[in-house]
Amino acid sequence: MAPPLGNNEGFTGRAVRRRALLTGAGGAAFGAFGVSACSRVPEEGKVEGGDLLDRLRDSGTVRIGVAGEVPFGYIDENGEVTGEAPAIAKVIFPRLGVPEVKAVPTKFGALIPGLTQARQFDIVSAGMYINPTRCEQVLFSDPDYLMLDSFIVRKGNPHGIKGYDDIVKKGLKLASGTAYAEIDYAKAAGVKDVLVLPDQVAGLDAVAQGRVDAFAGTNVTVRTVIKKNPRVEATEPFQPEVDGKPAYGAGGFAFRLSEKNLRDAFNKELHKLKRSGELLRIVKPFGFTEAEMTDLTVRKLCPPAKGVSS
Repeated sequence: MAPPLGNNEGFTGRAVRRRALLTGAGGAAFGAFGVSACSRVPEEGKVEGGDLLDRLRDSGTVRIGVAGEVPFGYIDENGEVTGEAPAIAKVIFPRLGVPEVKAVPTKFGALIPGLTQARQFDIVSAGMYINPTRCEQVLFSDPDYLMLDSFIVRKGNPHGIKGYDDIVKKGLKLASGTAYAEIDYAKAAGVKDVLVLPDQVAGLDAVAQGRVDAFAGTNVTVRTVIKKNPRVEATEPFQPEVDGKPAYGAGGFAFRLSEKNLRDAFNKELHKLKRSGELLRIVKPFGFTEAEMTDLTVRKLCPPAKGVSS
């Protein structure tokens, strides 16, 4: 996947995208946060065990970074953190001996700097896509979902859109969301211009009003936003490709490079949820189905580099 795609929206209660790459956003976010020296940062490229899990058990609270996107992680109308990733965190951390989960809303582009530099929270719990660029900055858990893409199109899909190639061949107008990975996928397929909108709600409006022919997003995001809107529909989900290879939309939790012990303990509980079927029960209320469950590993998505073990 490619470098970042522009500015990321702040937390406003509406859906803010978590999925594009972060590289390049970190410098500005770091300047805004400042430097925290509360714990030692490992040498570049070095993964350490870390004692954060012990400290979290002592305090009884873990702080999770969320970026305000339905259905992945957001604050509801009652001021409570919810969504697919926070719901998983609320199950796993008590089983690790940390009973309280506290949300820290932030901009998507500030999630990794907020974790690794400003230390505003202890983990990123935002359904963040796992990719090699991010793997150089954080440790990821194994993915808790694998997502296909879909389009919002007008009712009846008058242009017969099935994939990004159709946008190119038929000369159609495509939109996607701020910093969405789908922008990269579309451009890799040959789409020259993608209208960048704040989120999938704006995308739905643009399609319904005829300003664009399609809006690209994840299958779950698209399914969620089109509910009860008779003017539009979702296309069948499909696997995007970049350079002839599948572009896996797999999301997970992010940890500091210094906290391998916490990541490994989290992974152990996550695998228990997968084996028992409890993971699907946890995320089903947020629109996830059996189709989004996955056995992919973080090693598959970001293989070790420079002698670093993941």
